[in-house]
Amino acid sequence: MPTPLTVTILAAGLGTRMKSRQAKVLHRAGGKPLIEHVVETALALAPPERVFVVVGHRADDVRHALEGRGVQFLEQTEQKGTGHAVMVGRDALADLGGQLMILYGDCPLLRIETLRRLIATADAAPAESAGALLSARMDDPTGYGRVIRDQAGYACAVVEQKAGTPQQLALREANMGIYCLRADLFWNHVAELRTDNPAGEYYLTDMVGILYRAGHPVHAMEIADAREALGINTRLELAEVDAIFRQRKRQGLMLAGVTIESPASVAIDVDVRIGIDTVIEPCARILGRTVIGEDCRIGAGAVIRDCELGNGVEIRPYSVMEQSRLDEGAEVGPFGRLRPGAHMEAHSHIGNFVELKNTRLGPGSKANHLAYLGDSQIGARVNVGAGTITCNYDGFRKHPTRIGDGAFVGSNSTLVAPLEVGDGAYIGAGSVITDPVPADALVLGRARQVIKEDWARKRRALGKARTP
Repeated sequence: MPTPLTVTILAAGLGTRMKSRQAKVLHRAGGKPLIEHVVETALALAPPERVFVVVGHRADDVRHALEGRGVQFLEQTEQKGTGHAVMVGRDALADLGGQLMILYGDCPLLRIETLRRLIATADAAPAESAGALLSARMDDPTGYGRVIRDQAGYACAVVEQKAGTPQQLALREANMGIYCLRADLFWNHVAELRTDNPAGEYYLTDMVGILYRAGHPVHAMEIADAREALGINTRLELAEVDAIFRQRKRQGLMLAGVTIESPASVAIDVDVRIGIDTVIEPCARILGRTVIGEDCRIGAGAVIRDCELGNGVEIRPYSVMEQSRLDEGAEVGPFGRLRPGAHMEAHSHIGNFVELKNTRLGPGSKANHLAYLGDSQIGARVNVGAGTITCNYDGFRKHPTRIGDGAFVGSNSTLVAPLEVGDGAYIGAGSVITDPVPADALVLGRARQVIKEDWARKRRALGKARTP
């Protein structure tokens, strides 16, 4: 049977170097808060009842961000160091047994595969071993604790930058701060942590030496790329981590059959899914939990957030959409806008400067130019002419417009909701429509044209006569 695993995520810090009123772990990289990345990784390793998040600064905000995940929370009311952050969970964690993994809410890049290897390394260690930690050899480990090994290769101590001797600081193996330790040994010895250091805090790194002196060495498992354990303390580091997430995502999509033109200019969030043979043009942004089907084309400069696109959809350049659904073969833009609740059915089309909000555009229907369609249900094969608007808001409430199959709405029509237009009806250009339109009817809502012969010439002459 695999050893039970408990994961503790330290997320209580102030993050003063971020220069932010927001909790550091709620800053976003790759399209979502740092803490969400770490919690999702933890949940791939342990059930939610064994995943504990230590909160402190802006604790309620962090709890709210993780609603629905099922994870547990511990509160560190005073920030007295990393060791203290784990110690506050003694009552909840000490009796769980198994392995205790310690992660950080501001280290979102760790791969699940790396942590599974760390768990396996800890499980395979000799019986007297306390577990394993992550390390990496760095060209310049300045700022990191150095891993001190004994003759057998075990980590016998971790020496922080401020406390190291010149010989110790010359070592290039750095501690990444990620641990998988035997829970019973950790809790038996955690009270031995002291605050006799320059910061006056309980350092979690001191546990390596404490356990070693008690006869329980820790194995140091090296990773090839120290950036995987990169922690975020400044907005510069946040930008670096965001770039890594997006590079990983682009590479994964291209290897899976997606064409991305000018990849460095394209931003794709980590939770986006895209089907094969889709083409992404330069400077596009695909965000949130967007799902894009196969054989689509996303135009240059398009911004798509939390949308669902079927196969064969084309989004032309500089269109913006969010929380919308587009069925197979739908076309948008250029310069189209879909606001939340828009649904374009199969092979429907909106063109330049057309906006949909909370509107269903039926199969084969089209609005090619300069229209606003809000709170509307539009049937199949409807033509909506240029300049058409649905007047859906009366200053107090929103009202619906319903247009039946096969209707034709002439250019520059104003449809005053609530309104129903029947199947096959024809609305003359320039009409203001306030009453229901029967099926197959022609409706004109404009004044009859009046011509006054020679009026313009007479007006000009009158104007000249009045000029001094």
